[in-house]
Amino acid sequence: MNAWIVFRKELIDALRDRRTLLVVLLSSVAIGPLVMIALSALVAGIEKRAEERTVVVAGIEHAPTLRNYLERQTYRIDEAPADYEAQLKSQSLGDPVLLIGKEFEAELARGEPPLLEIVSSSGNQRAGTSVNRLTRLLRGFSSEHATLRLALRGVAPATLEVVEVHERDLANPQSRAAQLTGMVPFFVLMAVLYGALNAALDTTAGERERGSLEPLLMNPASRMSLVIGKWGAVAAVGMLIALLSCFSFLPAQSLLRSETLAAMFQFGPQEALLFLALLAPLAAALSAVMMAIAIRCKTFKEAQANNTVVILGVSLLPLVTVFNQSGEAPWHLAVPALGQVALMNRVLKGEAVGMQDMALAFAVCAVIAAAGLIYVARQLRTAAMR
Repeated sequence: MNAWIVFRKELIDALRDRRTLLVVLLSSVAIGPLVMIALSALVAGIEKRAEERTVVVAGIEHAPTLRNYLERQTYRIDEAPADYEAQLKSQSLGDPVLLIGKEFEAELARGEPPLLEIVSSSGNQRAGTSVNRLTRLLRGFSSEHATLRLALRGVAPATLEVVEVHERDLANPQSRAAQLTGMVPFFVLMAVLYGALNAALDTTAGERERGSLEPLLMNPASRMSLVIGKWGAVAAVGMLIALLSCFSFLPAQSLLRSETLAAMFQFGPQEALLFLALLAPLAAALSAVMMAIAIRCKTFKEAQANNTVVILGVSLLPLVTVFNQSGEAPWHLAVPALGQVALMNRVLKGEAVGMQDMALAFAVCAVIAAAGLIYVARQLRTAAMR
């Protein structure tokens, strides 16, 4: 009963700080959809340039055969500007430039391979994305002419095909979509962390700094009841921010400008609810750890500085899945934050999340939360004795 009273009081106090909640909402809830929309705008721009089917050429008058091939492929040919090198460096020109020599047709007639040069700049991302497309186009021209030469000499082009290669992709649509939705677990993880951070600091070091901790300890309620009430409020605030973060991705999908990304991004209410179930034990553990660190600090700023280690650790742990090319390892599930990210990625890929794996991640978080709460209760008991 005492823990419930403390929980209600601390939760109301945390929600009353509207300025802090607004900052947390903007930084933790809005940033994910905004990044996703910005990414879709980038991809939409690349798709739009690909649909324009434009080739920028210098010296196309020397290669009527190549012009004929490009036009048959429904490409529009634009003359390269005189200062194309400067424009590529300054990124004002968004397409690579194809340079054609004066002897192109003569060398082609003699059976010699004419030299074609593709000019681009690695610092120009717009032009760099079109280099592979232009290279494939020129390979198609080369393959067509090689086939015609063999046919004129009575040689079947199939004789050059020693093997026939077919590609088979084993990934299901959800696994391919996870390449995009893989950023969602990181953002909701950060939402839990930053959502609980301010409440954890304010209910411990903040009360000590304001001088309201000592009067609270004079109440007849047990120290563990006070700690559980405070911890419950902190975890609830963290989960509230996580709830808003998860469901903010649902309406954001309608704002995607790229049709490809919109088709790939499959994140619905079911995935959001599974995310919340996986994040609940992590919110409990992080809340207890941050409270345990902050309870020893005399000021809010000192507690904030000391909890930087927790913020940095939780932010960097998900990168293990990025740098580990061998896939998910069994020990990942035993590491808080990393285990939750691994399980959330399974949800996005449409893979089964076993109860045993969930139990392991839950048990680790439960042990950490219990240790943190016991430590905070002992610190409060010491403070009361003083």
